[in-house]
Amino acid sequence: MTDNRKGKWADVPAGHRDPLSYAISKRDQSTIAMVEDAVHHKQVMLAYQPVVPAGQSQRAAFYEGLIRVLDETGRIIPAKEFIGAIETTETGRIVDCLALEKGLRTLSMHSSLRLAINMSARSIGYSRWLRILKRGLDADPTVGERLILEITESSAMLVPELVTGFMGEVSQRGVSFALDDFGAGFTSFRYLKDFYFDILKIDGQFIRGIAQDTDNQVLTTALATIGRQFDMITVAESVERAEDAAYLTAIGIDCLQGYYFGAPSVKPVWLNAEERRASA
Repeated sequence: MTDNRKGKWADVPAGHRDPLSYAISKRDQSTIAMVEDAVHHKQVMLAYQPVVPAGQSQRAAFYEGLIRVLDETGRIIPAKEFIGAIETTETGRIVDCLALEKGLRTLSMHSSLRLAINMSARSIGYSRWLRILKRGLDADPTVGERLILEITESSAMLVPELVTGFMGEVSQRGVSFALDDFGAGFTSFRYLKDFYFDILKIDGQFIRGIAQDTDNQVLTTALATIGRQFDMITVAESVERAEDAAYLTAIGIDCLQGYYFGAPSVKPVWLNAEERRASA
């Protein structure tokens, strides 16, 4: 009997011929196409989430600008839905460029704002991204002192020597650096002491439900101790409940970020206020 299934997989690379791998590959291709289309039509924006000092949630220490794209139906798609698929592609570099460009423009328009923008270590060697950064810093001397570049732990460890060299140079312009998702990757402490990170953001997997989770209490305390040892401001990510915020404040975490203090918004209160003044 002829196996008619062979035709279905004939043009599929050998590494993707099991159904799950094939489905994942097709999904990633669809995701990349969606992001490419959004980039082509300039359907890209930032959503802003506050990072607040522990125990002083009425004001933000700074905001994180999170990249968003619009799909063909107009839905706002968060970065977590596509960043993994595009991280190693040219589209990933272009998205980093657009995020930085929009972040720098926002900083130039709001002189009291401090803003963190995500980047991949892969973008350090991308000439367009570097030109955008230089142009933004040259155009407004105050921007560098209010810009924070966030690099994930896993990304930083891809090319640690390149990252440390870049950070040493750019920090002279006043730019700060945050190590994102700390604890989720495999940072070598040999490199950690050489990095120029000012802020350490503890991954949300250790933060959710921490008030009742003794294992996460021990782990988060250890991660925070590492941050303090290297003179870094500690930020707990994914804070979603009052009891978790209270516990993190009690153990000395410096800043808190999460839905308990505000969801990412493409129209934050401070941006709306500026628009109202402009139209008055």
